[in-house]
Amino acid sequence: LGSPVMTPLIALAFCPVLAWSASRAAPPRMVETATFDEARTPFRGQQPAEALPEIFVQSALPDDGDERLWVPQTETVSFRPLCLSVSGGYYVNLLRVRGSGLLSRHRHPGPVHGHVLKGRWKYLEHDWEASPGSYVFEPPGETHTLVVPDGVDEMITLFHVTGALLYCDAEGAVIGADDVFTKLKLAKEHYEKVGLGAHYVKRFVR
Repeated sequence: LGSPVMTPLIALAFCPVLAWSASRAAPPRMVETATFDEARTPFRGQQPAEALPEIFVQSALPDDGDERLWVPQTETVSFRPLCLSVSGGYYVNLLRVRGSGLLSRHRHPGPVHGHVLKGRWKYLEHDWEASPGSYVFEPPGETHTLVVPDGVDEMITLFHVTGALLYCDAEGAVIGADDVFTKLKLAKEHYEKVGLGAHYVKRFVR
């Protein structure tokens, strides 16, 4: 008798290696390439017509940029605005304090996020001290007293403040306030004074 003729299906049944290899066949390479290229394709649709433009600050690090961008609040305290959200009621800025001492006692009705870039500071009401790299979340309603300790020549912290900053006396009575609108007013006045023009602040306003 001659050798039996084996169909492809019978051959796979008698050869587990062939069956395994067939079931594990790799997809065509061109499919992988197409998927990879598609992932790198920019969004083709339209952004919402009402969406506000992004804010991009090329150099926001403490030691970079134009000194005129820092808005003075006192002789030793200044801020550099990064985002002044009049629509959201919050602001993001770099706070800079030159020299040690007590900055302010205050309370926030809204949450505050802080990230220390340079120097050290603490609250008299807490036993921790924030230093470069530290992150701080301040819950709404807490009253605290910010102090820059002795030996610190300069402190810079990125703060994201929602709502108002209420200055208080030792008993908690409100004696003053700051919010995105007072920050905006100070920035406009300062930029006009230093020659940048009041309109310069518009790049930070959303």
